[in-house]
Amino acid sequence: MFITSQVNDYDNLFSFLINFFPGYPWLWAALVFIGGQMAKVLLLGASGLVGGELLRLLRLDARVTSIIAPTRNPLPVMNKLINPQGQNLAELLKTLTEPVDLVFCCLGTTRKQAGSQAAFRQVDYRLVLAAGETGRRLGARHFLLVSAMGANPKSWLFYNRTKGEAERDLQTQGWPQLTFARPSMLAGQRATPRLMESLSAPLFALLPDKWRLIKGKDVAQALLDQAFAPPKEGVTILTSAQMQQR
Repeated sequence: MFITSQVNDYDNLFSFLINFFPGYPWLWAALVFIGGQMAKVLLLGASGLVGGELLRLLRLDARVTSIIAPTRNPLPVMNKLINPQGQNLAELLKTLTEPVDLVFCCLGTTRKQAGSQAAFRQVDYRLVLAAGETGRRLGARHFLLVSAMGANPKSWLFYNRTKGEAERDLQTQGWPQLTFARPSMLAGQRATPRLMESLSAPLFALLPDKWRLIKGKDVAQALLDQAFAPPKEGVTILTSAQMQQR
């Protein structure tokens, strides 16, 4: 009570504790965690399957004070939401100035939707890295990405290779903490249905947990849980099986 009574809000708490206990960074970090973290969030891909589920969870979470969700088209007006809009997301990201604590990146498309491999890579690689650069500039400490099962920068499959390259190159941006969620095929209501997901859903539902169809809301919940778990430096991988067991 002595400590918290001398600070007005979460934004000032870290600086106060650093000054009050300069030689004990572990102590002020623990105190903030025990006292309950509060976070400002940058959310990319809020109009998609996982991003939409995550937006719903973030709005209901008392630890989240604001959600900046840049999109091409407007989202419904809702509490906590700040919704910058623009057709060029890469340029839109450059205009953001509000500090954030966490970045959730749920960007993703398919080659068919994008129209070409180059257009697909623009979203699933270049925009993802731009989101990472923006998050670092805005002071975020943790970047959480919806990647894919099989992500590997050396894969002979273009999709998996692109996802793996995004994971690899995010690690060069100096993030204290990175989380890569690698779901199997996703289940849920999309604004734009994907034919391959619809046709494959019955088969994936019968497979072992590692490959089984996973609900978008389960991926979103796993990301939220990871964001507010005790801080762990470096890279954390969330497998599809792990996300279904929560």
